[in-house]
Amino acid sequence: MRLGAFELKEPIPELKDPVAFAILRPWIDVNNVGSLVMKELEVQCGAIEFARLRNPGRFFDFSRYRPVLYFDEQGIRRLKIPNTIISYSKNVLQNDFLFLRLLEPHSNSEIYVESILKILKRFNTKRYCLLGSMLDAVPHTKPLIVNGGAFGKEAQADLKRSGALQSKYQGPTTITYLISQKAPEFGIETMVFVVSLPQYIEVEEDYLGKLRLMEILNLLFQIPINKMDYEKAAEQRNLIDQKVERSQELKNIIPQLEALYELRIKRDEDESKVPSLSPEIEEFLWKMMGKDFGGKA
Repeated sequence: MRLGAFELKEPIPELKDPVAFAILRPWIDVNNVGSLVMKELEVQCGAIEFARLRNPGRFFDFSRYRPVLYFDEQGIRRLKIPNTIISYSKNVLQNDFLFLRLLEPHSNSEIYVESILKILKRFNTKRYCLLGSMLDAVPHTKPLIVNGGAFGKEAQADLKRSGALQSKYQGPTTITYLISQKAPEFGIETMVFVVSLPQYIEVEEDYLGKLRLMEILNLLFQIPINKMDYEKAAEQRNLIDQKVERSQELKNIIPQLEALYELRIKRDEDESKVPSLSPEIEEFLWKMMGKDFGGKA
């Protein structure tokens, strides 16, 4: 069965007021936080794939998202083509779940967005929740800030309950934010949770960021937190502490980042009260982006 640009596998599931969780690569998946969270959700909930784009090359440039060669269990060489994949799981006591692994489209973006909205409408989705991570001028010594947004009375109440800061961002973004903007037209509440990660840290898998988002999902949707994540996050924090201890420059800027952090947490509506970093500190942090200080954690 086709629905928009998607091919759906039979039998088509019947879902109960599903909540849709989405991640977006590569735009808001710094240090693979969104991917880690999505994998955790899919494994915990026993997610079943049921939809993917029929012709992904219509939307993606395969010189930018590279296909991957691999050997299957029978030793046969296969080709994995980048795609947007949608899975589901059933929850007997509460809402069912949809899981959307989105890729930033390179062409036909409006058709891509419309096709995802058709999926959400077809299954009477109650809420669409985008999860991810971005680099920010924050210290690793404080609980990670989560910036968010919500549309819908219940979603706005949950955003407040989560402790996330209302996002004030203006500037370049992803075309897939149209999903969050258009979904309310069809009675679908929307939420966005983006965890802020220190600009001076680069790791392949950021368990501090993952744990922070899982804490919110546990609070709002009663999704259990993997106990191993606490251990991995503590170990990662320890490695970061060691690296900072070896860098006098980082030891000098962290107090300023901590002061800025406290002001951001305490701010209400007047963002003008939050000062900017000094030009020297900003220059240092931007130089750090895309590389780790003294090697990956």
